Parts: sequence; C-alpha cells; structure tokens
Amino acid sequence: MALFIGLDIGGTKTLAASANHDMTILKKVRNPTSFDLQEGIDLLHKMIREVTDGQSIEGIGAAIGGPLDWKLGIVSPLHQPLWRNVPLKQILEEKYNCPFYVDVDTNVAALGEYYLSPQKHGRFLYITLSTGMGGGLLIDGKIYRGKNQEHPEIAHQSIHYKCTFPDRITCECGASDCLEALVSGNGIRRIYQKPPEELSEFEWKEVTHNLGQGIRNLATIYLPEVIVLGGGIAHGRGNQLIQDLKDFLSKTLHIVPVPEIRLSLAGYETALVGAIRIAIEGIE
Repeated sequence: MALFIGLDIGGTKTLAASANHDMTILKKVRNPTSFDLQEGIDLLHKMIREVTDGQSIEGIGAAIGGPLDWKLGIVSPLHQPLWRNVPLKQILEEKYNCPFYVDVDTNVAALGEYYLSPQKHGRFLYITLSTGMGGGLLIDGKIYRGKNQEHPEIAHQSIHYKCTFPDRITCECGASDCLEALVSGNGIRRIYQKPPEELSEFEWKEVTHNLGQGIRNLATIYLPEVIVLGGGIAHGRGNQLIQDLKDFLSKTLHIVPVPEIRLSLAGYETALVGAIRIAIEGIE
C-alpha cells in the first residue's frame, strides 16, 4: 500500500504521520525538534522510516515556520536559527523519489482545519498561538497570498498594547511592538519570565487584551466569517481564552460583523492534518 506522509516541524516539537488516500492516519510519532540542521534532517529521515515500515511513499507534505519559498521548497524558519536557506524539497524528493510540498505552518494548519470543519466558510482565518504566532487566511478554501506570493505575517502587526514590563518586549523579527512578541510562548517567557501555564489571572488579562487588539484589527481588515485558534497556548488556556476574546470583540468591534471564534477541532495536530492533505492534493 502506498502511503502519504505528513510532517509538522515546529519550533519545539516535530510530528510525523503516515496516512492512506482517504486521510486515515496509520502511524504517528513525535520528537523534540533539533536546532542543529544536520541532526534535524537526520531526525526527519528517522521519523519517516518509523511511520512507513518500508512501504512505498506516494507523497510528502510538511508544515514549518516561515519565512520560506513554498514553490522551491527552501525554508528558513525564524525560530530555528541554524536552518537557513535549506533546500528541503530537493533533499526529500531525492531521498524518497516522490513529490514533496511545504508551506508556512499556519497556512498548512488552516487547510487542515478547513478540511475538518463541517461548514466551509468563504473567509476562514486560522491563528496559531505556540512558540511563535502566525495565521493563515483561506478564501473559498484557497490560501490567500500577498505580493510575490508571499505569506502575510499577521503576528508582526504593531498594536496599542498593555504590558507591565514594556522593556522586555522583543521580537525575533527585529521590529518593535509586534503582537507576536506580546502573546507567543517565547514572548510570554521574556516578558513574565515564566511559562504560559504559570501566568496569573492579571497577566492573562494583559495577554488576552493584546491578542484581542490584534484579532480586532484582523476582523476589521479581513472580515472573516470564522476565526479558529490553535496551538499549545490557545488550547492550554482553552475555552476561557475564547470567551474572553468574544467579550473583548463584542465590546470593541462595531463597524464590521463580529466573527465566530472557536478553538481548533484537531487540537495540537491541525498542521499535521494539513500536511497530510497537501501530501495527497498538492498545494497552490
């Protein structure tokens, strides 16, 4: 039986899964992400071997942090500083002799979540809150891309924030006042000097206010019917985060409709589902 492989190469963890043509996951493995490039490539090969058991591979899809060139399959994930201009498509296609597709993790996760959603909204925004932050916008099920087919970086908008320790706000992109620097896992650790699960209610109010400001901007500009939140931080805070964001938007968003907002249906595996999807269908 020919298999399709999905890879979710995150800032802290890497998932790999094999699936058949109807998207049924057959085997799945998880490992910490290696920051060393060669160790990271070796780990991908090891994980692919584990989920295939020697069976032939028909296609591979991958989700990874940006920036990247999705057509050429060259990746430079921001949170893995030793991975720069890595020709991942060339490496994996030469090794496994099958098509390989890759895109920014939030685009891939958006496709996975859209596939799982019973209602196919025309404008569908997926946001991940994890080690970093990002988003993928789908219009009628297709990835929205900007100039030169670039990925819009919604997490690097500047907002009017609330923060007890403004001197600790630092974004990996080099700009100031980025939303990601205020609400991502890395940002929270820098500002509050503790992991997200240890935040006090007052600290969560700051984080939620800042996230709400960013989502308000996105809702005003993109007018999505639904906004889906995924990633470890979103699911860790869970329904409390969703309710707090709903309350924030109902009070602050007046000129455009308030979108539906909910947690991801696939939990921590949305990008993995999307990676399997693009392994089967390709990407455009």
